[in-house]
Amino acid sequence: QVQLVESGGGLVQAGDSLRLSCAASGRTFSLTAMAWFRQAPGKEREFVSSISWTGARTNYADSVKGRFTISRDNAKDMGYLQMNSLKPEDTAVYYCAADRQLLGVPHSNAYEYDYWGQGTQVTVSS
Repeated sequence: QVQLVESGGGLVQAGDSLRLSCAASGRTFSLTAMAWFRQAPGKEREFVSSISWTGARTNYADSVKGRFTISRDNAKDMGYLQMNSLKPEDTAVYYCAADRQLLGVPHSNAYEYDYWGQGTQVTVSS
């Protein structure tokens, strides 16, 4: 079992940066892929980025490519999402997610992830 807690959200202006953190508890986090998803009001949850358990492989949604960077520190059981050049359309609740499968690949589909945090609100004003 893995428990995830996000932090770092807030209200910022367009062009600003934020760094989201995902604190994990559980023995297997360092051996599983993790991802970030987001959900804006009235919209479905969408993929943002994912990273393999080693950190060597990453994936990004086209809408955030070049602006967001996913990373992890397995020694601390932490995942991160550095968000630069934020836009109003990035406004959403951001969730981190972890896979149950050990040594798996980083997926972009939400159904591939078994553990979810409660989310952290990111609001970008224009």
